[in-house]
Amino acid sequence: MSALMTLQSVSRSFGNNLALDDVSLEAYPGEVHCLLGDNGAGKSTLIKIMSGVTPPSSGTLTFDGRPVAFRSPRDAKAYGIGTVHQDVGSIPLISVARNFFLGNEPTKGWGPFRRLDHATANRIALEQIREMGIRRINDAGQLVGTMSGGERQALAIARALYFGARLLILDEPTAALGVKESKIVIDLMIKARSQGIALVFITHNATHALQVGDRFTVLIQGRIASQFKRGEKTREEVLNLMAGGEEFDAAGHGD
Repeated sequence: MSALMTLQSVSRSFGNNLALDDVSLEAYPGEVHCLLGDNGAGKSTLIKIMSGVTPPSSGTLTFDGRPVAFRSPRDAKAYGIGTVHQDVGSIPLISVARNFFLGNEPTKGWGPFRRLDHATANRIALEQIREMGIRRINDAGQLVGTMSGGERQALAIARALYFGARLLILDEPTAALGVKESKIVIDLMIKARSQGIALVFITHNATHALQVGDRFTVLIQGRIASQFKRGEKTREEVLNLMAGGEEFDAAGHGD
């Protein structure tokens, strides 16, 4: 099986600050690639490059085996790259259905008589979040502000998949959530993976990563400290790496 997206020797500088230094990784369909690292490790810069927010200073990106150069997040989205941020980007004071479509609402009628098809929007939004296992929401007209953090993540993930995401980038989706809510998100990731979606899961929570990850990349100060597959390292080794541990020092990257 070939990678859906590959980053090869990607670096990114902001002035004199080298935020990413020679990073290579691959995201495969039907796998979760966990991107681990503490604050300031370069995770945010990496996902900005993958999602078209900022270009790399050097290095190459390929998608479906072809070189790509995203000029904007819209470019990345056109390729099927969906990004769900920690704060989800949902608008609390509008309905579940309106949040689900956000500018892509189904319409009926034609020409000057074209108008929003609320019934269709409500039906699709409800169907899609139900499919994600969210049973508590019975009315797509309900305000998003009344949903829990896990349910909002579910809504954002369902939206990305409905609009054709083949690669789903999840930026710290469990960071602000309790145990029960985090489980909702982990279960959603497992479901998306089983549908053949490639997932990149950014987190600093090793426990969540080890629950769901197939491949792992640990970043420290913009460089790769380690890359490994499920089962190749213990939880303790992963935690040690994330803390800037001995293996990184042993590789000659220590301070």
